[in-house]
Amino acid sequence: MALSLSIVVPAYNEGARLGKSLRAIVTYLNEYAPASELIVVDDGSTDGTRSAAQAFAVRHDENLGKGAALRDGIHAAITHGASVVVTLDADGQHPPEEIPRLLKPIADAQADLVLGARRRDAVMPLARRLTNWLSATLASRIGGQPVRDAQTGFRAFTREVAERVQPAGDRYEYEANFLLDALRAGYRVVSVEVPTIYGPHSHFRPWADTWRMARAFARHAGRIVAGAT
Repeated sequence: MALSLSIVVPAYNEGARLGKSLRAIVTYLNEYAPASELIVVDDGSTDGTRSAAQAFAVRHDENLGKGAALRDGIHAAITHGASVVVTLDADGQHPPEEIPRLLKPIADAQADLVLGARRRDAVMPLARRLTNWLSATLASRIGGQPVRDAQTGFRAFTREVAERVQPAGDRYEYEANFLLDALRAGYRVVSVEVPTIYGPHSHFRPWADTWRMARAFARHAGRIVAGAT
């Protein structure tokens, strides 16, 4: 299966780390996928993100949220003809050298959506381990398929998934809604283990974004109680 690949990177005030991340991605693309496209969505950054992104950037004049950045980046990817889209974060937590492992189940026609699943080990903060386990358990219940990491932003999915799954939300809940909507639609979801890496800070807002995530799962309360049918 020939893959026309687009890599989408949402970025907000990641100027200090984005350059290193992009160099690693470009090195991977030059060596393994030279015909692929890199799309960085600068989500209204006020630091050096726009300069670091340079020619790769889709730009928001103001901060709209990670979900809005992903939505616009994915739209650009399918508009440019991508058959597969990979999303990864701008802060270096998702090693580009792991991309081939995410692509393999799609190339082998075994999956429509692949999740880069992190281990819940000591590298992951305790509170995140708990919410990661809970969200994965609920997603598995909702979808009737095993989900090992429902919160990961390191994903690969087909053009069909990108076109047909149109989730609500402009912030972190977008990723949860994307996964849950794909599961509800019956797409095959596969998890591939990737390293657990955490940076010095996150834009995730513990109260507001946790509430948004909870609402995303609450939409599927019936399946959580009864299980997928």
